[in-house]
Amino acid sequence: MNLLGIYEKALPNDITWLERLTLAKDLGFDFVEMSIDETDIRLSRLDWSKEERKEIVDAIFTTGVKIQSICLSGHRRYPLGSKDSHIREEALTIMQKAIDLASDIGVRVIQLAGYDVYYEEKTVETRNYYVENMKKCLAMAAAKQITLAIEIMDDPFINSISKYCKFKEKIPSSWLQVYPDIGNLSAWAENDVGYELEMGMPEIAGIHLKDTLAVSDQSPGKFKEVPFGEGCVDFKGCLKTLKANNYSGPFLIEMWSEKSNQPKEEIKKALTFLLPILKEAGYEFAR
Repeated sequence: MNLLGIYEKALPNDITWLERLTLAKDLGFDFVEMSIDETDIRLSRLDWSKEERKEIVDAIFTTGVKIQSICLSGHRRYPLGSKDSHIREEALTIMQKAIDLASDIGVRVIQLAGYDVYYEEKTVETRNYYVENMKKCLAMAAAKQITLAIEIMDDPFINSISKYCKFKEKIPSSWLQVYPDIGNLSAWAENDVGYELEMGMPEIAGIHLKDTLAVSDQSPGKFKEVPFGEGCVDFKGCLKTLKANNYSGPFLIEMWSEKSNQPKEEIKKALTFLLPILKEAGYEFAR
C-alpha cells in the first residue's frame, strides 16, 4: 500500500489542526503536508510553544493522520541566496527553527523550493550563496535526522531533476533528496519527463500530483490552480513510469482550495480524477 496525502492549503484555513486532520481522514488521506509560507501567520508557527507543539502531536495520535512533511516556502521571502547578509541569516534561522519543529512533531521531510532568490535578480553570486547556505542547512538537518527535499519548481533555477542532480554533486549529503512536482516538471518543454523521473528514482522523497499549463514562447505557463485533466501533465505516463521503476513512496495532492466555498467537493473531484489513474498504474491505497 502507498500513502496518499493532501496539501494543507487544500483544506479550510479557519479550522484547528484536530479538525484539519479529522477532515483529511474523512476524505481518505493518510497524511497532511503542512505549509510554512512567507506570510507572518504561517512563519509564526516556527515559534510555537511546547504546549502548542503538543497539541499538534495529540491531534496526530487522536486521528491517526500524520503530518509527514512541511512545505517550507518561507524562503521565498527570506532566500538562502540573497545578496543581503541579514536576509541570509534570517533564512538560516528559519531553517533551524523548521528543523526543530519537524523533529518535535514527527515530520520526516522538509520540502524546500528550488531557487536561490525569488524577488531579487539572479546572479552567479546568489547561486554561490545558495550553495554555501544549503551546506549549512544540511548540517542542521543531519543533526536531527531530517531529510531536506528540493522541489522541482516553476522557476528555471531548478526546474528539472537533472538540475537537482548537478547541485547534489556539489552538495553530496544523504539528507538531501528531490521532491518532484510532476506538474512543474511537465510544464517545461525542455524536460523529457520520463527520463527525468527515471534519473531521479534513487533520490525521490515524495511526489506532488498537480496539473499545469505548459511554458512556451507565447505563454509563461500556469503552475497553480489548473483543474486536474485540463493541463499538460500526462498523469498516466508519469505514474506508469514511476511504477515501472519501483517507486513506492508517498503521493501528495497539491491544491489551493483553502478559501473555496466548497473545498471538500473540489478535493473529491480531484480524487475522482486521480485515483483511477493511480490504480491503473498499479498503486493501491488503504482507503
